[in-house]
Amino acid sequence: MQVTNKLTPFFENLNFERDDNTMVINFGPQHPSAHGQLRLVLELDGELVVKAYPDIGYLHRGIEKMAENMTYNEFLPTTDRLDYIASTSNNYAYALSVERLIGLEVPRRAQVIRTMLLELNRIISHLFFVATHALDVGAMSVFLYAFREREFAMDLMEDYCGARLTHSAVRIGGVPLDLPEGWLENLATFIAKLPEEVKTYEDLLTENRIWKMRLEDVGVISAEDAISWGCTGPMLRGSGVEYDIRKEEPYELYEELNFEIPISDRCDSYGRYLLYMEEMRQSGKILQQLIPMYGKTEPQLMAHSPQYISAPKEEIMTQNYALMQHFVLVTQGMRPPVGEVYAPTESPKGELGFYIKSEGEPYAYRLKCRAPSFFHTGLLQELLVGTYIADVVTIIGSTNIVFGEVDR
Repeated sequence: MQVTNKLTPFFENLNFERDDNTMVINFGPQHPSAHGQLRLVLELDGELVVKAYPDIGYLHRGIEKMAENMTYNEFLPTTDRLDYIASTSNNYAYALSVERLIGLEVPRRAQVIRTMLLELNRIISHLFFVATHALDVGAMSVFLYAFREREFAMDLMEDYCGARLTHSAVRIGGVPLDLPEGWLENLATFIAKLPEEVKTYEDLLTENRIWKMRLEDVGVISAEDAISWGCTGPMLRGSGVEYDIRKEEPYELYEELNFEIPISDRCDSYGRYLLYMEEMRQSGKILQQLIPMYGKTEPQLMAHSPQYISAPKEEIMTQNYALMQHFVLVTQGMRPPVGEVYAPTESPKGELGFYIKSEGEPYAYRLKCRAPSFFHTGLLQELLVGTYIADVVTIIGSTNIVFGEVDR
């Protein structure tokens, strides 16, 4: 009776009513298929889900508030901890918002390197999706094969920035490093091998009757529902809506690149799986186009703006003015003009952007992260209703949510 009294207020808030014909269970927050710290409160009628409530907040760290107490440059590594599967996408989205607030023009070589890192990060994230989604459904072999290929991509990231997961590979105004010797050759080898590896996964999964039975007509989202719930990325394109920010609002070099936007009108988990597979091929095509672009650029990696960006290290070590300017930027931080900005980007999971309001101080007056996984998690309360408990893991996996960017 004491336990019941403690639980009653919580369940009243969730609008769960006592019903002897149904059962209320917890899924997570420590379930191996919860994609982080997801807790679902499910009401079941037999094996059928009649009500679902995502209970979030188990990974809340106050990142948006931290931004108000850190200088603009200090906050950048913190963005790694949002979608930690694709940290470069977070670094870049934040840097892009600050650059637009300031009005910086990034050098051409830095743009090429950034776009390379973004697409390589997209492949890493998609390989992780295929591996874990297959494992959730019971396909162990695909998990091993996809993680093997993901290791090669992570080695490329490590060769560039020294980190495998939390990269901090982008700077406000450019990139910290040029590509190391032999990096482009290793990248070319990786993307030449990628289509063959993707075909291996498809041979194991696409026509596998068990895989199709578990995914087809499971987790169906109509185009109208996807739009009304704020879905973006593969979740939106998997419902037949052709919308990709790289095409709609191009940034960096995407306007110059030739690539297609895969869509699926199946609207189910199987359609989203097919879409992810094709997106990896398209990212490989983008990287192939970027390799020859690199050699045609001048070796300038950071924007020239003494008010906001430190001079190159060679100048800092030899010129008094550059040293003083660097000292002020490090100790006090840059002071962007008064204003506000929002710059959307196409992360592997959907629209990722940072709204920043500046009062002319070294710290943002307000920072808001628009993360796709937050919206896709909210959709679960509608998406899971009417499905079987055995399909809950399949549906969660097909949404590709990560709780670093849900809870923030």
